[in-house]
Amino acid sequence: MIPAPRGGSGRHRPWPLCRQCYGLALDLGGARTRAWTSDRGTILDVPTVTGAGHGEPVPEPGSAGTAGTARMLDRLFGDRPPAAGRPLVIVTAPVLGGVAHRDRARAAVEVLGPRTVLTVPTARAVAVAARADLSRPLLVVDLGARRTEAVLLAEGAVADARGAAIGTGDGDGTGRPGALLVDAVTAMVTAMLEEDRTPRTLDALRRGALLAGGGALRPEIPYRLTGRLHAPVSPVPAPHTAAVRGAAELLRAAHTHPSATGAVGAG
Repeated sequence: MIPAPRGGSGRHRPWPLCRQCYGLALDLGGARTRAWTSDRGTILDVPTVTGAGHGEPVPEPGSAGTAGTARMLDRLFGDRPPAAGRPLVIVTAPVLGGVAHRDRARAAVEVLGPRTVLTVPTARAVAVAARADLSRPLLVVDLGARRTEAVLLAEGAVADARGAAIGTGDGDGTGRPGALLVDAVTAMVTAMLEEDRTPRTLDALRRGALLAGGGALRPEIPYRLTGRLHAPVSPVPAPHTAAVRGAAELLRAAHTHPSATGAVGAG
């Protein structure tokens, strides 16, 4: 598990004071790619464009999607100063994407010649961005352009996850904006509650769910979810960039952590 940000002192000074290395946090979304770089300290937000155009950034190993994503990353970040050396990279990944998704993401990032590539569940990155108390069960719902995921975190680790191939880019045909998304999330959380033999999901729901992703910018969605789940549902600040901001915080922690300075790969 990637350590939570504590700002400790390691081999490297915290960015931007450290000039020894370069860091990059990435959220490769289906519609938007968002990145944070240590040299600029700001978030880059651009359309995700692969070899096949807009779409899933890394669909299959060796496919045009992976190669297209690599070309996009090289175009955006391949011109970093040589003095920065090989970068430390952290990439958010959907929990249900599994090992295959993480491997595809790493394959695309290899074009940058990284020193280390770390992956982190998108839900954990969102929780870090929201500065949530990870010692208690937490429910995070990520409403992406093409996929929605509900994740239960316990002690900061993934305890349960449900997903659906539906997002803000899908029309529902009902005349009610976000109706399909609300139905899908309600079904996911209900299944989690029914199948959990511990009090964690119920505790997390009573605490209130965190909503992230572009869908959280639509005010009718948290409003309707609050009514359907009979629990508070709150968008995190700037929900569309929460994942990359949390990844950037984790990247800063990894940068000064001795275990990350000499590794070839991790995550």
